[in-house]
Amino acid sequence: MKILYSILFLYGCAFGSFFNVVGLRIPMKKSIVKPRSKCTTCGHQLKTYELIPIISYLIQKGKCRGCQSRISPIYPVFELLTGILFATAPLVIGWSGEIVVTLTLISMFMIIIVSDINYMLIPDKILIWFAGIFLLERIIWPLTSWWDSILGAGTGFFLLLIIAIVSKGGMGGGDIKLYALLGFVLGFKLVLLSFFLSTLFGAVIGGLALLFKVVKRKQPIPFGPFIAVGTITAYYWGSDLIHLYFQFLYY
Repeated sequence: MKILYSILFLYGCAFGSFFNVVGLRIPMKKSIVKPRSKCTTCGHQLKTYELIPIISYLIQKGKCRGCQSRISPIYPVFELLTGILFATAPLVIGWSGEIVVTLTLISMFMIIIVSDINYMLIPDKILIWFAGIFLLERIIWPLTSWWDSILGAGTGFFLLLIIAIVSKGGMGGGDIKLYALLGFVLGFKLVLLSFFLSTLFGAVIGGLALLFKVVKRKQPIPFGPFIAVGTITAYYWGSDLIHLYFQFLYY
């Protein structure tokens, strides 16, 4: 069993490197295949041995082999995080067909996080691509009630749409479409919990960022990373959290 977790970790690290490329190139309408990755400072085209997730960064001591400029540690951290998320997913979900949905969800969020942080944008192309994958997966591995996906999609879409209208643009179009897709994957209850947790995490972390002057007041903050954390939390432990809430409510 340890071998399976190790394989998932290695795959996660490799895909994490690829997701970073996708998240950076798709919003700029560039090919994710060509040209090969290169140093953003000197333009040195990276060789295959310079693209090994995490290991290449450590061997090169975080520097470009061409110009010796510093490589952002975000790259290996992102690869490591993806590997950890892939490897730990079965510990929560178990070894069932649902693990395929879980890994797809993680993959989508890793791409979205890169895109949203760098460009404040969640591209339609990414959402459309994953919508097709999730549709197929939910046909094969449906929620307990098949209509829960339809209800969840409608709830996610209209909830964010109403907030966007009321707040006059406080919620982006990408967020609205994303929540419609998340509602389809999670269902009615969990998509509501996902939004609550995402907003809570965003408010707390955003407040701390303002307090410690990491961001300025009225400076836009990408919501994608908070949606990712809130959704994964709801997806993994939503039923338990809802149960605890009602226990506390009627205690």
